[in-house]
Amino acid sequence: MTQSHRHGRRYYLSDIPLADALEKYFAALNATDAPERATPEFIPLAQARGRVTAEPVWAQTSSPHYDSAAMDGIAVRSTDTVGATETSPLHLTIGTQAVWVDTGDPMPDGYDAVIMVEVVHEVDGDTLEIQLPAAPYQHVRPLGEDIVATELVLPENHTLRPVDLGACAAAGLPSLPVRCKPSVAVIPTGNELVQVGDDLKPGDIIEFNSLVLGGMVEEWGGQATTWRTIPDDFDTLLSGVKEAVAEHDIVLVNAGSSAGSEDYTARVIESLGELVVHGTAIRPGHPIALGVVDGKPVLGIPGYPVSAALTCELFVKPLIERMLGVATSVRSTAQATITRKTLSTMGEDEFLRVRLGRVGDKLIASPIERGAGVIMSLVRADGIVKIPRFSEGLDAGAEASVELMRPVESIDDTVVVIGSHDMTLDLLASHVRRAKPQMTLASSNVGSMGGLMALARGEAHLAGSHLLDEESGEYNLSYIHRFLKGRNVVVVNLVQRIQGLILPSGNPKQIGALHDLKRDDVTFLNRQRGSGTRLLLDYKLRELGVEPDDIRGYDREEYTHLAVAAAVAGGRADVGLGILSAANAMGLDFVPLLSEQYDLVIPREHYDSENVQFVLETIRGDVFKAEVDALGGYGTKSMGQVIADLS
Repeated sequence: MTQSHRHGRRYYLSDIPLADALEKYFAALNATDAPERATPEFIPLAQARGRVTAEPVWAQTSSPHYDSAAMDGIAVRSTDTVGATETSPLHLTIGTQAVWVDTGDPMPDGYDAVIMVEVVHEVDGDTLEIQLPAAPYQHVRPLGEDIVATELVLPENHTLRPVDLGACAAAGLPSLPVRCKPSVAVIPTGNELVQVGDDLKPGDIIEFNSLVLGGMVEEWGGQATTWRTIPDDFDTLLSGVKEAVAEHDIVLVNAGSSAGSEDYTARVIESLGELVVHGTAIRPGHPIALGVVDGKPVLGIPGYPVSAALTCELFVKPLIERMLGVATSVRSTAQATITRKTLSTMGEDEFLRVRLGRVGDKLIASPIERGAGVIMSLVRADGIVKIPRFSEGLDAGAEASVELMRPVESIDDTVVVIGSHDMTLDLLASHVRRAKPQMTLASSNVGSMGGLMALARGEAHLAGSHLLDEESGEYNLSYIHRFLKGRNVVVVNLVQRIQGLILPSGNPKQIGALHDLKRDDVTFLNRQRGSGTRLLLDYKLRELGVEPDDIRGYDREEYTHLAVAAAVAGGRADVGLGILSAANAMGLDFVPLLSEQYDLVIPREHYDSENVQFVLETIRGDVFKAEVDALGGYGTKSMGQVIADLS
């Protein structure tokens, strides 16, 4: 191999639609001599739950394997009981006409029925009285009533459940033929990778994709092995992939699948076998590489966690299902209303993660942050909306089909909070789940104005808001009258909180007030338009006579107080406006500016609901208040109190 081929920049060999990529890849795999199904193995029953049968399972013994009594009582010959009535009872002699039996006892030879002990009357030690005749095989389990030896117990390609194992044991089968779990090597790559717990320095990335991908593989029935981390070196990666292919059924190379100067995965696959597809028209996950080496699937999985998880689900899951011989599993779907306009790139199928909740009679889908590197979008997601490749996106209020990632019953027990971000909402969600495990408090951070507009559209149960009326000095009420005109609304205080300047530890640039934002050596980070914090900033700047254009970084936006604090901590900004609790959480300095009122705005039709009332009871509890106080920067004196009832 030439040096230029090893290290020169290479571009995508293909960029094709998802369906075409799958078809092309499986056609390439089918053209090899590799077995389509995983090889079988025999394993003990106790280890077989969740495994897939490799061949039909036939009964070795009958169940029951003898005629047995189904009740406690006496075994009789049915012909000896003919004519027995209440007015003309029959007497039977123990030993010759009746034998005492317990449930499960073998039937004595020649006896074909059991009379329950409850209707047998003892006349004396040798004589019993009956008042009803017994039908043949009454209360008798005949041989093979459940299972007959040689009958089919389970078919091939059946996923074994606990009840199946019980049936196999009853059929006399101590072990079962199952398909070996497809072995999958997960190879992390990259010079920047370190292990969780290592000391971190700028440029280091904690390697956690293997936990995600390996766990997904095992959920689908495979056996995952995390390979040693391989640096960005062509020859080392070539050797590692070659070794992994020799030992595993599927090889996943994580990262390095794009076309950068240090992205070697596609070139390694091409060197060892066939590179079938390089680049598919999906987002996230565009730069996947699909190859075949020695008849085995070798896939270059993108390095960003959201891309990695999605491409594994789209390409690795069907591979494992095919090897196991099981039907492709499909999640259930539901129609939902999209809460905000979402633009999408033409030409690519986009898989958009959303949070779900039922508001009135509508299922509401709130898009989650879309970055391919945002693993928390995987954690928070309740469902996935596929935006077709020739669509420009989804409009707010549009109906969309959502692939559900949790049961619809739990979605019905979700309280949807849309509006301004506050750390107490995250704490509140934890308290609610702790006290009522089936319930979820799902919050989306779109700013105070966005929250009120969501209420107006019927897309949330409540909204967090801290909108200051410059003329009256009141919070929220004038905006509620304006945007929720005619609606019956209850306003409940959540907290009083301190807003101020979030600064690096030690405040190296000695920033002490808002007018310092005008300095040429200061870089500011703002909150998004429509947020209460942004409106508060603009109000205070007008008081000072400061123009937004005078502030370096005014147009740079973040959606949460914690994101602002993290940016300051990471050196991307010298200062941001936010709440004290966010600065405390990141160990930053803080210059307080003012105290503000943060309320929950709740339409009356939701205020009276059981779930919202449970949330309010949690807010008013002493334990929750104490934990909020511990965060710092909050006043809880009015927490949970009704500020206004606008009926």
